[in-house]
Amino acid sequence: MQTILEIENVKKKYGKTQVLNGISLKVEEGEIISVLGPSGCGKSTLLRIIAGILPLDGGIVRIRGQEVSGPHHNLPPEKRGINMVFQDFALWPHMKVEDNITYGLKIQKIDREEIRRRVEETISLLHLDGLLHRYPAELSGGQQQRVAIARALVTKPSIVLLDEPLCNLDVQLRIEMRTEMSYLFHKLKTTVFHVTHDPSEAFAMADRIIIMDGGKIDQADDPRTCYLKPSTALVAGLLGAGNDLKDAGLFAINDAGCQVQIGEETVAGTYFPASDSSGNAPSSFPRKAEIRFRPEDGHWLGENLQDNCFKAQSILSTFEGGCYRVKMRTQNGQEFCILHDDPIPEQKEGFVQIEKEKLYVYESADH
Repeated sequence: MQTILEIENVKKKYGKTQVLNGISLKVEEGEIISVLGPSGCGKSTLLRIIAGILPLDGGIVRIRGQEVSGPHHNLPPEKRGINMVFQDFALWPHMKVEDNITYGLKIQKIDREEIRRRVEETISLLHLDGLLHRYPAELSGGQQQRVAIARALVTKPSIVLLDEPLCNLDVQLRIEMRTEMSYLFHKLKTTVFHVTHDPSEAFAMADRIIIMDGGKIDQADDPRTCYLKPSTALVAGLLGAGNDLKDAGLFAINDAGCQVQIGEETVAGTYFPASDSSGNAPSSFPRKAEIRFRPEDGHWLGENLQDNCFKAQSILSTFEGGCYRVKMRTQNGQEFCILHDDPIPEQKEGFVQIEKEKLYVYESADH
């Protein structure tokens, strides 16, 4: 496969704040990349540097092997062969749908017959038939999003940049649109660089997920690997493992996993080196550890003690439709949640079980 986008040691500062700290990444032709990370991690800044909206302070960006940002060249956005879909759609309000879609083609001086052919092809793919003579204000949110995507695709760009493209839509429409977009981009083999706060959106669309923190890449893998084997506690938290038990004791590590202390019980977990670690196992024990797991992976056993259990007390049960979310507290006062078919009485003590492979353990950075 051909490398379409190459980002090499890219750096960016705002004043004294280092927002991007040496980002390197290659994107192959037809690949859909989703970038996730907490607010302020640098993902939107990186998108704008690729687009040519922001200058970089170090490094190089290449598109199809040509330097577009760097020490020797800085091409303007309109000459990079890319298009961008914004979170607010950014349609021209005074132009009808057809004019919004064809605007870029007319700027490129494409002949009328080719414009007609491309518009027909694009509106058919995006189900915009019958809407060409409406103004954006006369369209629903989903229809406006389709027009924005049509405008981005019709010029056949090397890369489509998506900046939180679904955040202004309601939940159900968001689910429908991410499915449609994934199907469309894969069908057309479009190279996509997608920034989002929503992990489910990234899972639905991406071939590869990039998780950023503090201006660096924490993990870059296919969605399944990111979900099942999060490399850092931050990645685990972003991808659903919201239960965060800090100050646990890490007692042993071997090829099969690790042993950690939660209250009075010792349980097995899957060990991942801390993000600032050299990757070598600790030379001495006990060490401080941070534990992450997903609410759906915690199983309430009541008084039935089994393997890989620790003791906890229920605080509150809230109904969430298909199950109850139960807030619980460990023996040393740390709170977490599990999902259960029925409510658990308040202050009820019992055991919670988690499979070793779903108990993610990270050595604390302050060890």
